[in-house]
Amino acid sequence: MTTPLYRSRPGGFDIQPACQEQAQPVNSFIYLSEGLSNSYLITTTEGRIVVNTGMGFEAPVHKRNYDAVDDSPLRYILLTQSHVDHVGGVDFLREEGTELVAQEGNWALQVENASLQPTRAGRSAFAFAETIGKSLAYIAKNIDGPISPQSQPEPTVTFRDDYRFKLGGLELELISVPGGETTDSMLIWLPQHKICFSGNLFSALFGHFPNLVTIRGDRYRDATSFISSLNKVLELEPELLLVGHGGPIQGKEVIREELTRLRGAVQFVHDAVVDGMNAGQTVYQLMNDIELPPELEVGQGYGKLSWSIRAIWENYMGWFHAQSTTELYPVPPSSVHPDLVELAGGAAAVAERAQEKVAQGSWVEAIALAEIALSAEPGQRQALEVSLAAHEALLKESQNFWESSWLQNQINLLGQEVGQ
Repeated sequence: MTTPLYRSRPGGFDIQPACQEQAQPVNSFIYLSEGLSNSYLITTTEGRIVVNTGMGFEAPVHKRNYDAVDDSPLRYILLTQSHVDHVGGVDFLREEGTELVAQEGNWALQVENASLQPTRAGRSAFAFAETIGKSLAYIAKNIDGPISPQSQPEPTVTFRDDYRFKLGGLELELISVPGGETTDSMLIWLPQHKICFSGNLFSALFGHFPNLVTIRGDRYRDATSFISSLNKVLELEPELLLVGHGGPIQGKEVIREELTRLRGAVQFVHDAVVDGMNAGQTVYQLMNDIELPPELEVGQGYGKLSWSIRAIWENYMGWFHAQSTTELYPVPPSSVHPDLVELAGGAAAVAERAQEKVAQGSWVEAIALAEIALSAEPGQRQALEVSLAAHEALLKESQNFWESSWLQNQINLLGQEVGQ
């Protein structure tokens, strides 16, 4: 068994907004400009094609980089999905006559995301606020003109299953892959060159378990649809795979091996969840018990196995776990926290028990008890210190971008309250 490729590729903490001085050549006619999602330039004798445009504020960097390579007319912009880090720079990059091509569900999902923008943007700020701030500073210093606003562009050309066109002798096939991060996800296939642009079909980090649920907030993603979409890439037998984050994956055999391993991992977990559900196991039992065998090793740097296990369970069964009648009513468990504190003899007693959990290495239980104490007595110092210590311990163990970002944000907030 060869070493999984994810071990040698950049992780979630390496994803940064666009700030490169120039586009990186992939081959003689494709160029990469990295950012919060990769953007690509395809050059032809009859004009240019751009694949994804980054966030609005990143677009001036991409445009500068691409114009330095080739400033011929921009004939097409292709959107591999509807997320804001793919569509945001369209208005800045597009020219008169530029066709904007996407799968037919793209616009509806953009509208949905715009309607939820205050919530979703707020839920992801803890992970990206600092890096975006650095990018804005770079753009203000190095790019002339004001910061480009975020686009919400309506495609001019859409398709359901597939769409083919040719430009300057280059053949392009666009293929719907609804198992990606969004149901409007698409592949871009260059059959003459055996090159596949996969966007974020495989989630943000190639070789990692797909992020079937995001803690920043998004729709659940279906495991079986992911496998079906992955199979479409395997059927193409690409020799070069251009993904949504990080550099190209080269070699037909390498790509086949990586995708076969990833497919096996997702199928294994899906089947284990279904078997466990039918055996009457709870979602928490499954989250604790299911592990991948060594031959199906994939990364967990962006999504986590336990989170996706819960996503699969809830995608099939919904939010009601049938563990307590209280799940059916609009009364959160935290509503009885003050009662528990009173019964325990006060917040100090609960905080003391939380301290014991820290000593035992039971970090999550310690946080739960500290939160109960703080619900009855906000600012209770021992509870704050216990929660801070438990979060710091969990952070030391984490190798996941979203988990680590969340824990670090909580550590910062708790540190402020403690006075560190």
